[in-house]
Amino acid sequence: MLDLRQLRADPDTVKAAVARRGETADPLDQVINHDERRRRVVSEADELRAEVKRISAEVGALFRDGRAEEAEELRARSRELGERIDELSAEADQLSEWIRRILLFVPNTPAEDCPDGSGPDDNVVVRTVGYHPDAYGGHQRTPHWDIGEELGILDVDRAVRMSGAMFAMYRGLGARLVRALIDYGLDRNRDRYEEIRPPTLVRTETMTSTGHLPKFSDDAYHLERDGLWAIPTAEVPLTSLLSGEIVNEADLPIRLMAHTSCFRREAGSAGRDTRGLLRMHEFDKVELYGFCTPEGAHDLHAEILERAEGAIADLGLAHRVLDLCTADLGAASARTFDIEVYAPGADRWLEVSSVSWCRDYQARRADIRYRPAAGGRTQMVHSLNGSGLAVPRVWAALVETHRQPDGSISVPEALHPYMGGITSIAPN
Repeated sequence: MLDLRQLRADPDTVKAAVARRGETADPLDQVINHDERRRRVVSEADELRAEVKRISAEVGALFRDGRAEEAEELRARSRELGERIDELSAEADQLSEWIRRILLFVPNTPAEDCPDGSGPDDNVVVRTVGYHPDAYGGHQRTPHWDIGEELGILDVDRAVRMSGAMFAMYRGLGARLVRALIDYGLDRNRDRYEEIRPPTLVRTETMTSTGHLPKFSDDAYHLERDGLWAIPTAEVPLTSLLSGEIVNEADLPIRLMAHTSCFRREAGSAGRDTRGLLRMHEFDKVELYGFCTPEGAHDLHAEILERAEGAIADLGLAHRVLDLCTADLGAASARTFDIEVYAPGADRWLEVSSVSWCRDYQARRADIRYRPAAGGRTQMVHSLNGSGLAVPRVWAALVETHRQPDGSISVPEALHPYMGGITSIAPN
């Protein structure tokens, strides 16, 4: 969440930054008003506590002097003040809770160099790699759902019978290709990233730490009986890995990666193209994650983007990198670069990775700090995340791009070690 001290010190700048996202300043005005009232209440309570302390000393002196009646009168006054202090303390706590609740719905402020815009059409294409619209043959213009059915490697119909719309089932070499992509996504980052296998069901506090709750509860699967949520991304448990902890600056940056299943209700997706693997309720993903100092955020952001883009490039997939405009940022993000692959059969650009820098927005929610090497007060870490490899859309773009005239799929060389020597997926 936003830094209340910064809002208090420079409200106009913070409100202007949030307005760049197309958000109203009304919630921040409420926070400012509540905060001013809370500080007045706390100040009054502190003054009354000092008065009670003074009275207590005076009462003791009166008893020693044998002036019991006067002492009892002062004691009665002290009890009245104590009751008033309790009322003020309760009001201060309530105001603090109101402030927190409001701030939980306020998105992060965008980075200064984040492009302004009012929606996805204003995202900036940074670069396009390997895309030539006339370079695809007719055999590559077949959508992956038809390819998958023809080769017996994707069974959407039976998955829908089992679980409903926007579920899919991989079969045979299609399932093996899923596993190969996951291992490929993990292995290419083992040199610097520690592998974590976190739980896929987490508490409400864990979901709140990343900004997914409370604002986006309709998009998540909730197990109400147990008070648990199915994670929409490994970013959620990885953010809370250090929740409530203080790390030494010398230990930063901390680089993590995780393969998990991810679950998203995709509320409000009716009317969008949801055929095949384009939009899924459940999918596998390798996530890259980092904690760092504010000064190290730029370099770590670039590193995660480079690794995520490199994974796509080495699979021989045409792709582009987008610098998301202010209105298209995720709630927790200050700056995001999306990677999209081109799927020639679906004839669509498909987002396969969002690489985001969240400043201290998530760390403030999760209370993750670091101890500066030079000494002084602890500071909030910065957090970054990005999809190292999201399986379904990469799978889709891969089978369409590498489809051969005879209907087989040529397995990219980067995946050969993970396919047990299989270099082609051919019709049975």
